[in-house]
Amino acid sequence: MIDFLNRNIFKPHPELLVFLVVALGFLLGRIRYKAIALGAVTGCLVAGLFLGAQLKVPIDGTVKSLFFIMFLFALGYRVGPQFFRGLKKDGLPQVLNAVIVCVTGLLVSWVFAVLLGYGPGLGAGLMSGALTQSAAIGVAQDAIGTLPGLSPADIKNEQNLVAVGYAVTYPLGTILCAMLLANVLPRLYRKDLAAESAQLAAELDAPDSDPDLAEGYYEIVLRAFTVDRPDLAGRTIDDFEAQQKGLGRRIYITRVRRDGVILEHDQSTALQLGDTLAISALRGDLVAFDARVHVGAEADDVELLGYRTETLHVIASEKAQLGRTIAELRREPFMAGVYVDKLYRAGSEFPYRLSTELERGDTVLLTGPKRLVDPAGRAIGKPVPTSFATDMIWVGLGIFLGGCIGIPALTVSGVPISLSTSGGGLIMGLIFGYIRAKYPTYGNVPPGAQWFMDTLGLCMFVAVVGINAGPSFTDGLSEAGWGLLLFGAIATVVPLLVGFGVGHYIQKIRFPILMGVLAGGQTTTAAIGAIGETSKSQIPTLGYTIPYAVGNVLLTVWGAVIVLLNH
Repeated sequence: MIDFLNRNIFKPHPELLVFLVVALGFLLGRIRYKAIALGAVTGCLVAGLFLGAQLKVPIDGTVKSLFFIMFLFALGYRVGPQFFRGLKKDGLPQVLNAVIVCVTGLLVSWVFAVLLGYGPGLGAGLMSGALTQSAAIGVAQDAIGTLPGLSPADIKNEQNLVAVGYAVTYPLGTILCAMLLANVLPRLYRKDLAAESAQLAAELDAPDSDPDLAEGYYEIVLRAFTVDRPDLAGRTIDDFEAQQKGLGRRIYITRVRRDGVILEHDQSTALQLGDTLAISALRGDLVAFDARVHVGAEADDVELLGYRTETLHVIASEKAQLGRTIAELRREPFMAGVYVDKLYRAGSEFPYRLSTELERGDTVLLTGPKRLVDPAGRAIGKPVPTSFATDMIWVGLGIFLGGCIGIPALTVSGVPISLSTSGGGLIMGLIFGYIRAKYPTYGNVPPGAQWFMDTLGLCMFVAVVGINAGPSFTDGLSEAGWGLLLFGAIATVVPLLVGFGVGHYIQKIRFPILMGVLAGGQTTTAAIGAIGETSKSQIPTLGYTIPYAVGNVLLTVWGAVIVLLNH
């Protein structure tokens, strides 16, 4: 059967094997225990190693390089805003902790590789898997390809051993990181992550992050009431809203039906008995107001309540609004009937509070009637309509320029050292991602395109790596021995314990935040998922994004560094 498939399908059309491996890899990646999943990347590597060992069909290296540089640019583009934000004063403690975790991981992996007598391939594989950084595989393989004194056969063997080391150490590394941060450390220090996170959320006045509440509770409501209170008749809409504002309530009359006709909106319109009012409000304010007592009976008027609303992304840029808090922004006249739904900072959602100050480049998600949202957006900054089209000029130019800056090499002791085209792609991705976050009116790469370049790009790269390494996997595993698994587990745990010691005893980082910092520094997505599940809160993610960006950059570069150290 294998001979038939090889002869008629895979050898004449090796590209089909790549897609089969990706399909099986994503299927394997769904294997999950609680918050910990095998993951598509590891699934693609395992599927590639298995089918590669059986079929022995080589895949051209250009395919691997194409997807890898695309992935690294997308990775840099995604984490660039958080990376540069971390260099600001308020992010430096988290950056320092992430650097400590990454440097410790590199040193521990290097020491173990020397003690075990591993070459550059297995040493890099041990580090990549133990620190759960898939991108280091490709960077290490590129670095091995430039080492002097190795024959083409030796280079290929060492490059294949990177995949072997990663495949053995990554699953256990992921599990250990998640268990240590979500369960072991909190229990050792008698910390209730859920209670600690809830307390911190209350201190920060952060929006509730209960997933059930987020699905079933709507803060902004739109209801209809019929005026039957004589004391309300004769008052203008503007007078009514001003009274509510004076009481600290955000309640607005957005439309009026009179004698069966919906009136043109005018703040000077005087209300009459029998009018049906469309009232937009924060739910808590409307409950406190009790409209059925102060306005009249509730009505179900589909046409009146069915006016066009808009959700608009606005980039904060107007000097008059920068530095103002969300609470101050809410009190502006142009915000009447308009609500701040979400806030994005440095490219990711930011759990804002009323005291949060607006910074240049923040993306504010406004919700409300279209006639009110548009002018409010212009008062805050630059409205950015949602677009699903990718700016391929931006992407193509970024990858090209990144590859160009990675070509030049500096020779040290006979060893050529360069960023490589892939490393250059990562750096240019960081820069382009930062520029996009700061000036988001151009260079659009929507989430779907980012996922394609990031996740699928890495999975295609890893699939090719697995297929090419498959024939030598058994020999490589025999060469590595069981020490690879044991010392890989130690290399996972030690950097986390060092980072915890520094963060807890020296930096005094709050426990839920610190767990997020450590998960980010070791770039273990499964760990932050497990922490979130244990804490029942998104508060730990406040410590995750900046270290995750720093960790992705450093651990990717470490792929080349450990090869040079171990040569």
